[in-house]
Amino acid sequence: MENIQPFHSYKNPSLAVDLVVFGYKERTLSVLLLNRKEEPFKDCWTLPGAFLQMEERFRDTCSRVLSTKLGMNDVYLEQLYSFDEPDRDPRGRAIAVAYYALVNPSQVAVSAGHMANDVQWFDIKKLPELGFDHAIIFEQALKRLQAKILYFPVGFELLDDLFTMTELHDLYECILDLPLDRRNFRRKILDAEYIIATGKKREGLQNRHPELYKFNKKLKENSFQLNIS
Repeated sequence: MENIQPFHSYKNPSLAVDLVVFGYKERTLSVLLLNRKEEPFKDCWTLPGAFLQMEERFRDTCSRVLSTKLGMNDVYLEQLYSFDEPDRDPRGRAIAVAYYALVNPSQVAVSAGHMANDVQWFDIKKLPELGFDHAIIFEQALKRLQAKILYFPVGFELLDDLFTMTELHDLYECILDLPLDRRNFRRKILDAEYIIATGKKREGLQNRHPELYKFNKKLKENSFQLNIS
């Protein structure tokens, strides 16, 4: 029988999980960043993350980061990509598996854990310089979100339960960073059965009371293609 080499006879890289946490509020798409207490990149802004523990799955590590470093639980998560440049971490060989999360900032109370000086939302167009290779990870996550919103209702996670058509339109324009014809957008959204009219109106707006909608939750089970070009 061929000899089987034990794992400890090989040099193993560390495995980390990094999170790109997107939030949307007041027509601004933001990302949540931590200010590090320790080297490397002490006092610099980075994405939240942690090394995978022996007993954990990737999503377990995500949950640990969200709860202990950010004060969050039960958010939308999707695995993004793996990042394996040999020099991406000055502490040594470390591979990162990145996830992105979608949250409504008005529905969460963010708090910095003991490993961070601070935690803040940053407008994605006004980001500080990021440590490690986190600028590259962020760009990949943004591209994924921009593609995803065209075939999956990620707005479930970013808007309030009830919203106006204008609010949904603004969300799409913000994420895609493109102007969208309002009339054409409305028609295509309704044709896709993406949202459901509630029969209620938004009160408190001067001279107008726009209709309120909610997402068609059944679409969470099935992908769809929303062509808004």
